Amino acid sequence: MNTLKGPGIFLAQFIDSTPPFNSLEGLAVWAANLGFKALQIPCNHKHIFDVEKAAASQQYCDDVKGILAEHGLQISELSTHLEGQLVAVHPAYNQPFGGFAPKEFANDPQARQEWATGIVKKAAQASARLGLNAHATFSGSLAWPYLYPWPPHNAALFDESFKELARRWLPILNTYEEYGVDVCYEVHPSEDLHDGASFERFLDEVDHHPRCNILFDPSHLHLQQIDYLEYIDIYHERIKAFHVKDAEYNKNGRSGVYGGYQPWLQRAGRFRSPGDGQIDFKSIFSKLTQYGYSGWAVLEWECCLKNSEDGAREGSKFIQEHIINVSSRAFDDFAETGNDVNEIKKMLGLI
Repeated sequence: MNTLKGPGIFLAQFIDSTPPFNSLEGLAVWAANLGFKALQIPCNHKHIFDVEKAAASQQYCDDVKGILAEHGLQISELSTHLEGQLVAVHPAYNQPFGGFAPKEFANDPQARQEWATGIVKKAAQASARLGLNAHATFSGSLAWPYLYPWPPHNAALFDESFKELARRWLPILNTYEEYGVDVCYEVHPSEDLHDGASFERFLDEVDHHPRCNILFDPSHLHLQQIDYLEYIDIYHERIKAFHVKDAEYNKNGRSGVYGGYQPWLQRAGRFRSPGDGQIDFKSIFSKLTQYGYSGWAVLEWECCLKNSEDGAREGSKFIQEHIINVSSRAFDDFAETGNDVNEIKKMLGLI
């Protein structure tokens, strides 16, 4: 068993144009003062972290690590959620996802995909230079518009979409294998990898690639009414990253899992700050510890009610209180009677 590392915090929801949220050092000071030990850094804010520079320069990576070390911080993982999304975009989403890429690629799907693939690959090299062994991302989606099949389920459509998704990701997975870094897909509605069954389907298509792994976020499973504890039992060998994010599902007579096109506040399923929702984090931390998860517990703050400052402050304490410091010995060692072979044979009546 291992003691989980933490608390970490995903910066994506906190980066802003005002201090201290507009620079890496400002964010580091802020996070350290809240008790965080690591930052999960997105790669789509060059003024915070330049992934292309990091892929090319060990000195730049050393400088970044040095800034964080001054405040007692490490990097838990880099994140290419937005760039990973652009590896596979159904035409229905060309316009809304266009803003995830530089303007020169926004309206050119092929060039946008090539750019995104290049950035995700560079994140592998950057991760290696930074001494990281896991990377957080999205899978993108080709089949998602056909999630609830009408006209009726078209097996050939899903077969083709997952074959194409695998074709696009295999070269990326091979790059991560070259640099010794795990790709951790956040299993998430709107992505083709949105539950256990879809992850398994993709895993089969990439021939169970050793770098094809999971970022475990129980909130997205709970809002789909998936047993997130059994999910750990099934997929623990592939869980290499962990988002601590809470959620609640309040069954009612007006809307359900799909949300009724309503804003988050009115939905049956809502994201909440850790401890304010329905997720059983005590059991999650116990299971991850039982299965030897050795990565970081990273707060991803999203809440439809609470402000982000309170969510971050409370989230740091919440994670600290849930991390299980594993024991170096069994609790019943005091009753140990020895392992002398002759004595054992006597106990068994063999001599």
